[in-house]
Amino acid sequence: MSMARLALLLLAVLAVPACGEKPTPGNTIAVYVGTSPGSGSVGIYRFDLDRTTGAVSSPELAARATNPSFLAIHPGGRFLYAVAETGESGGKKTGAVVAFAIGEEGNLTEINRQSSEGAGPCHLVVDKAGKNVLVANYGGGSVACLPIQPDGSLSPASSTRQHTGSSVDPKRQRAPHAHSINLDAADRFAFAADLGIDRILIYRFDADKGLLTPNDPPAGVVAPGSGPRHFTFHPTGAFAYVVNELALTVTAFAYDAEKGALTEVQTITTLPVEKQAGFSTAEIVCSQDGKFVYASNRGHDTIAIFSVDGATGRLAPVGHESTQGKTPRNFAIDPSGTFLLAENQGSGTIVVFRRDAGTGRLTATGHVAKVGSPVCVRFLDPAK
Repeated sequence: MSMARLALLLLAVLAVPACGEKPTPGNTIAVYVGTSPGSGSVGIYRFDLDRTTGAVSSPELAARATNPSFLAIHPGGRFLYAVAETGESGGKKTGAVVAFAIGEEGNLTEINRQSSEGAGPCHLVVDKAGKNVLVANYGGGSVACLPIQPDGSLSPASSTRQHTGSSVDPKRQRAPHAHSINLDAADRFAFAADLGIDRILIYRFDADKGLLTPNDPPAGVVAPGSGPRHFTFHPTGAFAYVVNELALTVTAFAYDAEKGALTEVQTITTLPVEKQAGFSTAEIVCSQDGKFVYASNRGHDTIAIFSVDGATGRLAPVGHESTQGKTPRNFAIDPSGTFLLAENQGSGTIVVFRRDAGTGRLTATGHVAKVGSPVCVRFLDPAK
């Protein structure tokens, strides 16, 4: 073998990420994975992510659960909450929210469960004080608030809001479909993106009483047929973004924190090509530094990357990165802002990307966690 060819071979070997590399003990953060039925998944899984290299441990089952597609971790780090998208609760055709205690080794033990007060719960959050779980019911077209007790258990819903209406898509928008619920930085207002009615409904939120009350103005509006799905705030609180599942767009809003009002400033495509049958969006995340927004494209199987104008909140396309799998759903940026973990529901992989803080671009590390039908990833801060 010639010296030149040997040198090229050596360079190629050095360029291949060390996929067999294991996380360094003491330098990891725990990652919990919500899944949907299929591909052998039977509940919530857990693995460790190395905070320097992006290496991952082999995922293990943390708790058996029925269709725990979306997760939220209590700010105290001791409890985890999951939706249960199927089954009945209290004799009603409704989903549930399940409370788990997080053990010293990261295992989960069910505490209790309560009705989500609607069919098909698909998204949930915990308020910053750790007093309530707020849940969105896709099938029921409603949202609810469930108080949290000191032991982490859930009380029955203290407030439920039923959405009404429809929009222009005859297949997906014949009725309301609440797809997510989020809180602003002050926990004063809750925002429910409803795919079925092309609205982000706005509620005044009383954490002490666990109450959701319609706001004035009552909603942020997107173009008919957009199908708003997931929603995120800019870290300054001055702007907010919603990813529209049906139109494959992102709508940017200016946010008035005193009034809880959203005013559209821009709508931009998430695709570098024309929309095709089978394409849709899923998740949207703003980086912790507020410089970039990311959105996942299913079908096109990419993460769209946008830069943020800090003065106006408007977005500019940076590029697209393949998720190296099929049907990316939720994804998340680790607390340090170093890594983005993209879940490929269709191919059963969670791919670790290193994020360039200057350009926003993503580079695959070569580290992949294999979990059947992954839908949601959440990080547990080791300091908790």
